[in-house]
Amino acid sequence: MGISIPAFARSKGITRTRSEAGSGVYTSVEELIGLEATACDLAFLRKAPVRRLLAGRHESRMRGRGLSFEELRDYLPGDDIRMIDWRVTARTGRPAVRVYDEEKDRPALIVVDQRMNMFFGSRRAMKSVAAAQTAALCAWRVMALGDRVGGFVFGDEAVDEVRPHRSRETVIRFANAIARHNTSLHAASETARGADQLDLVLSTVAAIAKHDHLIIVISDFDGYGLDTRETLLNLSMHNDVVVILIYDPFLLELPRQGDLVVSGGALQAELQLGRGNVREAIDSFARKRGRALRAWQREMGLPMLPLSAAEEVAPQLRRLLGQLGWRQRRR
Repeated sequence: MGISIPAFARSKGITRTRSEAGSGVYTSVEELIGLEATACDLAFLRKAPVRRLLAGRHESRMRGRGLSFEELRDYLPGDDIRMIDWRVTARTGRPAVRVYDEEKDRPALIVVDQRMNMFFGSRRAMKSVAAAQTAALCAWRVMALGDRVGGFVFGDEAVDEVRPHRSRETVIRFANAIARHNTSLHAASETARGADQLDLVLSTVAAIAKHDHLIIVISDFDGYGLDTRETLLNLSMHNDVVVILIYDPFLLELPRQGDLVVSGGALQAELQLGRGNVREAIDSFARKRGRALRAWQREMGLPMLPLSAAEEVAPQLRRLLGQLGWRQRRR
């Protein structure tokens, strides 16, 4: 039996409306702005001592004078002789050089999925709301640490771009774009499903981010394919890329009885979860899809962080980013 993830799915008899903003069904610009204080408490750090994951004005190991002294080490062929510490050299009898840390500006682009496939949630919040909160937390953190931040918010048809700037006003514009897309989602929507929107937006990002950007992609990756993988791989060649996979645990913890109504917009069907073969087919599909996406981290060295819409976003983000061992990207 073939199963595909629908654009919208709900338990039979449950309806939700846009008046439920703030209850986990929808977010608001006020809620996203209010996450600024929470973001300031998040430790978006990697374990390595030199570089930070979401650090504005982040440090990088450079030869040459920067802002702060890092270490003394033996002279190596090719080192700038101006960096030789003559006092240490005279005292030890071996040429020694001083290594400094240099601040570098790293603009951040945050890509947020607000398509109809994100309008699903079994408890706490819709995936669309979890993605919105994640994007806002990342944007506030980057801005607070001094880097330029902007991004793309996309639905099934429209895409909003916010150019990177180092200002609170830019983050508020970004939050406005997210909230506008988020509150336009509703169960009775007849908008055609934009399965290729993710690839289109990533292609636009690739045309902008030639090198030294931080790119954060927040999505459930509905409609992903070989083009998605290839674009992310190319982006990661010269940029730092973080993929945050938003998921709902419902498909991994299916109830043993009851009905599930699924709809792709024009058509809908009722799945009888009490039938073992139906439940097993959905479970198999969900787990296989999850394994395929998580394999990107192993195959491409691309950080793939799974974030559940059924749990509070900030603690998950703190834990996931804190555990992330950043890789050295190819130059």
